[in-house]
Amino acid sequence: MNRRISAAFFISAYSLSFASAHAGPCTNNIAQFELAVRQSAGKPFAGPMAAQSVGAQIDRQPTPSSVKRAEKQAKATFAATLGLARRLDAQGNLPGCTRALDDAKAMYNLQ
Repeated sequence: MNRRISAAFFISAYSLSFASAHAGPCTNNIAQFELAVRQSAGKPFAGPMAAQSVGAQIDRQPTPSSVKRAEKQAKATFAATLGLARRLDAQGNLPGCTRALDDAKAMYNLQ
C-alpha cells in the first residue's frame, strides 16, 4: 500500500513540476478565474451570460425553449472563449490569451 501511495505522490509531483515548467503567460490568471467559477457554482445568478436579444427588447416574452437555447449558447460561447484563452496561453501568446480571458470574464457572472 505504501508503494502505491509513494508512486502516486511521485507521479503527481512530477506532473505538477512538468506543468509548471511549461506554464504560459496567462496560466496563473486562468487558474484563478477557473477557481472563482468553480466557487460560484452554488450561487443562484452565477453563470455565463449573453446579450439580450432584439426580440426581448421589443416586448416579446421568452419561452422556456428560448431560455434553454440562450443558456446553452451562452455556455458554449463561454467554454469556447475560455478554451481559446488556454490555447493562446499554451502558445505563449500574452496579448491573445489576456484578451480571450478578459472576454471570458466579461461573459461570466460570478455573483
